[in-house]
Amino acid sequence: MNAKQALQQATLYTDDTPYLMIGLHPRAITAAAGVLAEVGEPFSTLIVDKDEVTLIISSDAYQEFEKRLPDARLSEPMRLLTFDLVLPMELTGFMALVSNLLAEGEIPIIPLGAFERDHLLIAEAHFPKAMEILEKAKDA
Repeated sequence: MNAKQALQQATLYTDDTPYLMIGLHPRAITAAAGVLAEVGEPFSTLIVDKDEVTLIISSDAYQEFEKRLPDARLSEPMRLLTFDLVLPMELTGFMALVSNLLAEGEIPIIPLGAFERDHLLIAEAHFPKAMEILEKAKDA
């Protein structure tokens, strides 16, 4: 399977939920991990690096746990797009294909990879156009 075939075979899935990327100080890892453990929603993630902690949860979940995440920096509301297809680890160029298609449409993305599936976070304002571009590419 090559990148184009993978895109054509993938179902473009969205849960119609607004998400936020939440930027936190590296010392906030315990608070962020605690929130993630309690969220219990089908899409959420925690990324920790030497400079920051990033938590991605639904806007509703953030409202529920906001007091536990002081000094949080928030993205604009974003929507989730999942390429619902098991992508082999050896597949190359998939995200390059997708990101190039969306870059041509001037749509910024936040790509995220899970073990078998890739996801995009896309600002709500750009989401309909992104779906249109990707659906068109799937049919090409």
